[in-house]
Amino acid sequence: MSTTPDAPATDWLRLDQQICFSLSAASRAFGGVYRVLLKDLGITYPQYLVMLVLWEHGDLPVKKLGEHLRLDSGTLSPLLKRLETAGLVRRERSARDERSVEVRLTAEGTAMRERAEQVPRRIATATGFDVDEIRQLRTRLDELTSALDAAAASSEPA
Repeated sequence: MSTTPDAPATDWLRLDQQICFSLSAASRAFGGVYRVLLKDLGITYPQYLVMLVLWEHGDLPVKKLGEHLRLDSGTLSPLLKRLETAGLVRRERSARDERSVEVRLTAEGTAMRERAEQVPRRIATATGFDVDEIRQLRTRLDELTSALDAAAASSEPA
């Protein structure tokens, strides 16, 4: 896009002015690094996120797992099916509530945690940021997410 001499100092419709594009580009770049790092584990980035939640929280209903990941069941179910086929998780109807499906790590899924421990360190190294910079960025991104969630909720029809 060419700018004219009388163009404003900041053209808010320029691609390089869009925070959403910067976040999207960073997400794609992360995806490329994760793809390489997770290849040895035999899982994809979305599957890795599922495993992170299960390693942290243990057995969970699908609904609760989806809440942690901000995913609906239509997106989560195929991920869980592939993880189950790989022998990393089991899905079972809850004994307490037949409508609920519990997701449990298998012994192989639990053992994978140790092999995955190097992933966050290698990601941190790839960013070139120190631990404090990563914490600050994560905090700011969490604040951004909360602000955008609130904005979306307030603009939805009642």
